[in-house]
Amino acid sequence: MGTARETILARIRRATRDVPAAEKPEDVPVERGYLTEGADAREAVVDRFAEYVAEYKATVHRVDEKDLPRVIAEALERRGVEKLVIPAGLPGEWVPEGVETLRDGEDGSQLTNGDLDGSDGVLTGCSLGIAQTGTIVLDAGAGQGRRALTLVPDYHLCVVKEDQIVDLLPEAIAQLKGAVKDAGRAVTFISGPSATSDIELNRVEGVHGPRTLEVLISG
Repeated sequence: MGTARETILARIRRATRDVPAAEKPEDVPVERGYLTEGADAREAVVDRFAEYVAEYKATVHRVDEKDLPRVIAEALERRGVEKLVIPAGLPGEWVPEGVETLRDGEDGSQLTNGDLDGSDGVLTGCSLGIAQTGTIVLDAGAGQGRRALTLVPDYHLCVVKEDQIVDLLPEAIAQLKGAVKDAGRAVTFISGPSATSDIELNRVEGVHGPRTLEVLISG
């Protein structure tokens, strides 16, 4: 008996044995009958995003862009954050005074998992928000950082700009093509704080990511 990997690959070979060797995926048209763009007004899209994010037990605030630095400072103070993880490219005015910042080094050195676990939280921007599912998307771009920065700390404060929110998932996938295909960056989809359940359906939070997610929708 072969390994699981060998078994799976053998089944794939059997299933595709009638495919011509020279055929490429783009040679076969695929019918895509689903919606690729939403038709709702911008305000309705943003409202739905805020509603669905809150349904995942995340804390959501609507903020005027000019008030964003103050609201960030207030959120961190309420949380008692003293050590804050900051990704490269985050706007400097978002970082309040009096907070110790933890950053990956400009020389390529990185914060250890122990450094991240010992922090009080992380502050980031995002790549996209998806109203259809209440999902925040990080693509490791400026102001977001590598994946570990937002998975290890127990508290994540995330800023989502209104013009980053799309209506439907296919719209998000289309916009992420450059980050994935061209830049090869990792993409993380966040739908609420981390939570999982065991076989007896006991809910445990904070296992695979932050236990607490706070979202500032800025417009």
